[in-house]
Amino acid sequence: MTDAIELPIAANSDVVLVRQRVRTSAQQVGLSLVDQTKVVTAASELARNTLVYAGGGRVRIEVVGNGARGGLRLTFADEGPGIPDLELALTDGWTTGGGLGLGLSGSRRLVDEFDLDSEPGKGTRVTVVKWAR
Repeated sequence: MTDAIELPIAANSDVVLVRQRVRTSAQQVGLSLVDQTKVVTAASELARNTLVYAGGGRVRIEVVGNGARGGLRLTFADEGPGIPDLELALTDGWTTGGGLGLGLSGSRRLVDEFDLDSEPGKGTRVTVVKWAR
């Protein structure tokens, strides 16, 4: 079971649209209200990071299943400057943008699976999955 859409992230209005689409998809796969809120919050943080730090990118929203349950896989990709130190970037409180430094680390805590791949000069890809309970 795979159903996917791709959305651009090039403006603040795109971040809002990503939140709306993720919420709709989370409802469709049967995530609880708490889990819907968690995945929408993670999506919002990751979309904003894509816009602010990479100048934009795209997200792929996929409804997935593993036979026993359904879930949502979100893949955020950009061709920005990349992250030079992944471990540091995932540390609570570390930021290069003057925020709280909870975007990546907070997003990681809100989802069931979190994968971050980045290379300086080659962009960043963050994939997260939230499973229905």
